[in-house]
Amino acid sequence: MTTGSLPGTAPPVQRPRSQLRELELRGVSRAYGAHLALKPFDLTVRGGEFVALLGPSGCGKTTALNCLAGLLPLTGGEIRLDGRRVDTLPPEKRGFGMVFQNYALFPHLTVRANVAFGLKMRRLGKAEIRDRVEAVLRLVRLTEHAAKHPGQLSGGQQQRVAIARAIVVQPPLVLMDEPLSNLDAALRLEMRSEIRRIHQEFGLTTIYVTHDQEEALSLADRLVVLRDGEVSQVGTPAELYEHPVSPYVAAFMGYRNMLSLTAMSGDTAAGRGLSVTGTPGGGPVAAGQPVTVAIRPEDLHVAGDGEPGGGAGTAGTAAPAAVVGEAVAEVVEYHGRTLHVEAVTAEGDRLHLRTSRPVHPGDALRVAAAPERALIFPGDGSAP
Repeated sequence: MTTGSLPGTAPPVQRPRSQLRELELRGVSRAYGAHLALKPFDLTVRGGEFVALLGPSGCGKTTALNCLAGLLPLTGGEIRLDGRRVDTLPPEKRGFGMVFQNYALFPHLTVRANVAFGLKMRRLGKAEIRDRVEAVLRLVRLTEHAAKHPGQLSGGQQQRVAIARAIVVQPPLVLMDEPLSNLDAALRLEMRSEIRRIHQEFGLTTIYVTHDQEEALSLADRLVVLRDGEVSQVGTPAELYEHPVSPYVAAFMGYRNMLSLTAMSGDTAAGRGLSVTGTPGGGPVAAGQPVTVAIRPEDLHVAGDGEPGGGAGTAGTAAPAAVVGEAVAEVVEYHGRTLHVEAVTAEGDRLHLRTSRPVHPGDALRVAAAPERALIFPGDGSAP
């Protein structure tokens, strides 16, 4: 019997150690002429961490990734890998793995040959290449497809080939640029799980670019939200989901209802036929000040649903919800146990909510939200 294990049980899984201890970005920036596409920012990534760069098109996330990869030179700052400066090195000398949005596979090579390509460029021995390729193909579950060409594979399988090719060289860092954007919804869900599993089993350190907040929340240990080339917030998925620092970050974290109101006090706001009791979300608020109130659709509901508590599906929470206002249901979508409703107020504001009770287009609704689920931010939300 193996020491330290019980009869009939497998030994504990030994996770591979990360190839790096720490990646540091110090004042990294990138300009195109007078336009600063990436404003100076600092970020430290620990070995084994999965960090997602999140934001809309043009926010600077791909620019940051390309600067890391060496595909774009820095305008300012430096990048250090375990204390050694690497931003002065060409891409091939950095040794990073890269997974592109369009896979970038060689169509004339088999899966096995695609995965082996980087190892052959490094002039490794045939036996080592064979062993490493077979091990990675098993990890990404493509052994039975090793002799096929990319054109014979599904989109998800092609993406796994791209990931295998990136990690087989045992890189200190893997960079992924929206790798799931070309896949259908079902494949995206499947590949999210696969990417996280591979990251953990291979001991990777990963920086992942996406515009999809759900994707980022499900994959990353930490999120970096970018806007106009500037970092808006850095934190864990839970920190950004529960405590966004601005209406911009809140919108990316699923707060679809963004109401421009006027503060009545530090925790109340009103206007346009609506009245909200909420929680300050981004600094102190003074009476009479313009504010933005952010509420997720799942936290805005028909008054009386699930009370006491915070709405449909959250019965049992601490405080009853406060009435926000009245609206008329315009669009009703069936989502299994709940309905997603888009309603319009008398002032023309659109409200997105969920309810478990029957609602039909044209129904008049009184909508409510628990105070702890309505965030009040200073300002009207238009400024960065």
